[in-house]
Amino acid sequence: MKQNAVTETQPLPDTPTIAVGEDNSVFTSLASTLTEIRKLKGVIGYILRSNTAAIVDLPQPETPEYAMLSAQVSDSSKGIAKQFNLTDVESVLVEGKTHKLLCISLGENKIGIFMEKTCAHAWIVKRILL
Repeated sequence: MKQNAVTETQPLPDTPTIAVGEDNSVFTSLASTLTEIRKLKGVIGYILRSNTAAIVDLPQPETPEYAMLSAQVSDSSKGIAKQFNLTDVESVLVEGKTHKLLCISLGENKIGIFMEKTCAHAWIVKRILL
């Protein structure tokens, strides 16, 4: 059985950590796109995860809470879609008083983007899905 090679580096402070298997070019491409999106005004951070790797670029104190919220929204949307006999859910937007979360599922890759409520999410969805 062939093992996927994993590259590990020591992260600099406030830098996302990347561990990518050799056969996951979609994950690598999404990571690059999200790095650019992260620079937009109003984007707080993101989580990108696959079955074998994850990248987290979020403010340190809130990281566990954001990670749990992203995973729960992603899982709940799948359950709701199944309950109402809908096709696969491509994206979900959850808005709070001051912030919003955009969750996108692309195959085995799950994305959670956290942003201020005033940030334009429609452009982000189009950018990721292209």
